[in-house]
Amino acid sequence: MIQFRIQPDSEIPASNQLFNQIRFAIASRQYPPGYKLPSTRALAMQTGLHRNTISKVYRQLEEDGFVESLAGSGIYVRAQGHEGGSRLRSPILEEYPQAYKVVQQAVDDLLKQGCTLSQAREIFLAEIDWRLRCSARVLVAVPKQDIGAGELMMDELEQALKIPVQLVATEELAAVLEQTSSATVVTSRYFISDVEAIAAPQAVRVIPLDIHDYAKEINVVKGLPKDSCIGIVSVSSGILRATEVIIHGIRGDELLVMTSQPKDTYKLHAIVKRAHMIFCSDQTSFAAVQGAVQVVVDDIIRPPKLIRSDNYIGEKSIGLLRRELGLG
Repeated sequence: MIQFRIQPDSEIPASNQLFNQIRFAIASRQYPPGYKLPSTRALAMQTGLHRNTISKVYRQLEEDGFVESLAGSGIYVRAQGHEGGSRLRSPILEEYPQAYKVVQQAVDDLLKQGCTLSQAREIFLAEIDWRLRCSARVLVAVPKQDIGAGELMMDELEQALKIPVQLVATEELAAVLEQTSSATVVTSRYFISDVEAIAAPQAVRVIPLDIHDYAKEINVVKGLPKDSCIGIVSVSSGILRATEVIIHGIRGDELLVMTSQPKDTYKLHAIVKRAHMIFCSDQTSFAAVQGAVQVVVDDIIRPPKLIRSDNYIGEKSIGLLRRELGLG
């Protein structure tokens, strides 16, 4: 941080001293375009001047075109001339004050690679247009035999992205893609190979989603007493199969594992009566188990402990998809 010094015994007013020192810092690029000036509080502590005096200096700098005040953000050094000073007054750049730097750096990198400005513009527009068109239609593709996994992904994506998401069985994906000019297909890594094979000839991008690591649930399983009975309930048959294999890998034959989908009332009631703990992968399953507990409550000595997983899709995958679709 630049150290500004005020001479109290100088004939030059303190406000003028500070004004000239900040102006020199800007002119010499010690404070480059887009740089956020220190707060009035910080500068008051450094110089000993009253915050009102510093505010007056900042207003003068703004009137003279050296800085620009962005509401709720602070005071920033204005870019001037070819640096794009006029663009800093854009409402978008007021919300994202560093955006111009990002774009400028990207353009510079393209020019260094040999692109002309026209080519760089075409690349930017093509990518933006691609993302806009792809975000207009998002498809979740999963095999028919595990359509429940697709329902989980669709529900979570619609909540996280705030856009409509369409569920398509992998077996029907080719026919759907033939009817659309652009889309983004997402699927679990479990099914990525089959989905890519269908989407590639249509030049449609496929984004794989990582599932939640279930670290919390795994730690609970590791700590259960031997001979405990665990219930697993999910709308996804694939989750039920995978979970059974994972638990066996962790505890071998030490635990009894019972599985069911929420629509299978007979199995659900059997699990509720027998299991010490029941894991639910989704809200639908959780609600079904709660209902089953109420039905058989008179037939059980101690109700099972219910654990509902937070989500099916990993948080990083949600963030990646949001960026790829241009949703921020």
